[in-house]
Amino acid sequence: MLVLLLIPFLLAELYLSLSVVEAIGAGWSVVWIVGSFFAGIILLKNSHYTILGSMDNLSRGKLNIVDFQNANLSYVLGSILILLPGIVSDTLGVVAILYTVYLQFVAKVTPENKNIYQNQKGDENVIDVEIIDEYNSTERRS
Repeated sequence: MLVLLLIPFLLAELYLSLSVVEAIGAGWSVVWIVGSFFAGIILLKNSHYTILGSMDNLSRGKLNIVDFQNANLSYVLGSILILLPGIVSDTLGVVAILYTVYLQFVAKVTPENKNIYQNQKGDENVIDVEIIDEYNSTERRS
């Protein structure tokens, strides 16, 4: 099953890479491949900062666990795809990185969720009282 998906990907990668070499030249294609390789290495090397930022947003309630997983997985996958040579893999890698940026941006815009275990307040119109029955407590002592 994986081979059936991999063959069209590799054929599209080969066709587009040859088209780019034809359009911009072999020298610039090598510069593109080397540049994307180093960009992928830098993104992978700094992935822990992105994960720590996502964990901070998760702990503050700005990200839910699904968005946390999606953002970090797409960042690492995008970094690996940018690392690989080819036009299709670079494009998919950039899309994955942009998805991570989108999740992080949306998470920073949304308000923080309040922790339900802290600062719980009831209705403002209700008076909370404690009833002490002094009459019964004095009779029992005697």
